[in-house]
Amino acid sequence: MQSEAVRFVTAFLPLVEDATAVEILLAPPFTALARVGEALAGSNVLLAAQNVNPEPQGAFTGEVSPAMLADVGCRYAIVGHSERRRLYGEDDAFVARKARALLEHGIRPIVCVGETLAEREAGRTFAVIGGQLGGSLDEVPSARAAEMVVAYEPVWAIGTGRTATPALAQEVHAFVRRELTTHFGAAAQAIRIQYGGSVKPENVDDLMAQPDIDGALVGGASLDPDAFARIVRFRPGSGASR
Repeated sequence: MQSEAVRFVTAFLPLVEDATAVEILLAPPFTALARVGEALAGSNVLLAAQNVNPEPQGAFTGEVSPAMLADVGCRYAIVGHSERRRLYGEDDAFVARKARALLEHGIRPIVCVGETLAEREAGRTFAVIGGQLGGSLDEVPSARAAEMVVAYEPVWAIGTGRTATPALAQEVHAFVRRELTTHFGAAAQAIRIQYGGSVKPENVDDLMAQPDIDGALVGGASLDPDAFARIVRFRPGSGASR
């Protein structure tokens, strides 16, 4: 609901107005983007979208183009989220088209990758993520790589309350960094790699203390202004969850 989203912004902004050392994004549903964008105007919080269609124009009823997102002030957009891949059949090639289209309209893509529980238990984590990275980034030019964000979201940890240990998350993030370096060379060092598996106030400090975890893609905890503000104000290494 638009009104609910605006109420969230009203409560959240005072809690993070002096948090200038990090970049903060809110990604409401499409129907709330314009209202939330207006509410965020002049603040230190940026507007992001949850999805996009890569086509610039044409008969694509019900879809939202990169130009539409740019028009309401989106600076980022999420692509390749596990739910889009699993529920709507979006493959790596389609995700790559989305990432390229966003960059062409001045919007930074947040490209999601991650393995299911079955894939992890089968020892296929790195094979799955490596394949997703290679396919999903195939249309991103090296000269624009630094504008991109990659989010590792272990599907088995989304909305389940289960979270990868900081060490496990770091292992995957380090692998992602190596894959990005193979793909983009030195530009990979400037690419943010976020962790997105049930991040909450209780575990954010230790997760953010890992060398290759550059931020968080927050799900359920972001619906609570106080909880999300605590995540924004993480204190690396000071948490109790190991």
